Amino acid sequence: MGEEGLVNDVKNKATKSNPKLKLLPLIALIFYDVSGGPFGVEDSVRAGGGPLLSLLGFLIFPLFWSIPEALVTAELATTFPENGGYVVWISAAFGPFWGFQEGFWKWFSGVMDNALYPVLFLDYLKHSLPIFNRLVARIPALLGITVSLTYLNYRGLHIVGFSAVLLAIFSLSPFLVMGILSIPRIRPRRWLVVDFKNVDWRGYFNSMFWNLNYWDKASTVAGEVEDPGQTFPKALLGAVVLVVSSYLIPLLAGTGALSFNPSGWSDGYFAEVGMLIGGSWLKWWIQAAAAMSNLGLFEAEMSSDAFQLLGMSEIGMLPAIFASRSKYGTPTLSILCSATGVIFLSWMSFQEILEFLNFLYALGMLLEFAAFIKLRIKKPDLSRPYRVPLQTFGATMLCVPPAILLLLVMCLASFKTYLVSGAVVIIGMFLYPALNHVKDRKWIEFSTVQPAHPVNDDIEHSTVLEQHQVVKDEASVSLLSALPSSNTEEASEISPEGVQKLD
Repeated sequence: MGEEGLVNDVKNKATKSNPKLKLLPLIALIFYDVSGGPFGVEDSVRAGGGPLLSLLGFLIFPLFWSIPEALVTAELATTFPENGGYVVWISAAFGPFWGFQEGFWKWFSGVMDNALYPVLFLDYLKHSLPIFNRLVARIPALLGITVSLTYLNYRGLHIVGFSAVLLAIFSLSPFLVMGILSIPRIRPRRWLVVDFKNVDWRGYFNSMFWNLNYWDKASTVAGEVEDPGQTFPKALLGAVVLVVSSYLIPLLAGTGALSFNPSGWSDGYFAEVGMLIGGSWLKWWIQAAAAMSNLGLFEAEMSSDAFQLLGMSEIGMLPAIFASRSKYGTPTLSILCSATGVIFLSWMSFQEILEFLNFLYALGMLLEFAAFIKLRIKKPDLSRPYRVPLQTFGATMLCVPPAILLLLVMCLASFKTYLVSGAVVIIGMFLYPALNHVKDRKWIEFSTVQPAHPVNDDIEHSTVLEQHQVVKDEASVSLLSALPSSNTEEASEISPEGVQKLD
């Protein structure tokens, strides 16, 4: 097992020499992967023609979107507790080609999403510091923010997690204060205002979808989590409660205490709401919280994107250099690639980025739900430390409402979004065979660990059903594989360190 053993030794030393993520930091990371606070939900009030649709949206959407996605993520992330997350799930269900496509779509979507946050950070600051309206100050500031936050990611995932906890406390505190101060001024009838003639359905659904997605993102750091089988389900439950509360409390306070102003409810309006309810001190606090929240969003997204590339490298989909770690245990080249993508995409407008990333994310999620159902059917006995408490039919029905929402979001996309997203999909289709050609010619070094292969009942095959081994301080790494008979010899070379069960 020479070469593979060396790879595993390096990997184990890198991961064991750095602290693992515990429950509270993981909740904070998931919170920032999904939300980061109510900043950006103001558009949902304007697009919904008033408070009613916005409030109903954040009450109802989590029931048939956020909760199903979180449950699916909890089951699959604990079944495959590896860096790479959904890439491994799709590879296990449909083979490495579709696993690579999933990884490419989700990584591109994540980098586009991350390009928003330095821009939003400066958008909040420019209300108090108008100099950031000028390109001469804005461009260096964007570069400086990106470089600084990239360095923080480089220093270690546990530092990012601890920072996320502190940022979450600071970012949500002013809204808790605003909610308390608004109680004497709340008039419940104001929550019922809606003007259906002025509802922007495309903007409304995109806003809802963007503010409630990315529950699966933290799965890409599953290999860095302490006892993922226990920690992930608890962290996802805590994050669902935190995210929904962080939206509803400020919306109930702002729309219930003030008369509806259609032109006012746009990005950054919560600062004005804070001033009207509590005074200028609360406005400044909300502006500072918004700015800091965008830093937390950036950190969480970059960590997920970088560890996704690391995971894809560890299973041989990307060159081995993407799995190389710094002395802090972080994937150096993967972080640099994600940071470069952010810089190149930051020139696009907010709405353009929002539609593009939503479309690509929707494609990936449809594939994830399909993988969840297929693994339930084809591999019912697969070890699942956390299992959604539903039988196969119930689990399938669980995925129907979010799948309908995904299709709706995709149908509402603009022609430009179809064009850009189509180009990304086509690039991914050609990139996979190109990388395989490079691997076959041995032009670049790739990991010897094989990605998951599809189950093909028409071909004789050897099936690796489970690879679960309890290690001292971390949960086992499991990669479901079904290897064609032509690969039987290769399968026999798999390291005996893992517990393997061959049919």
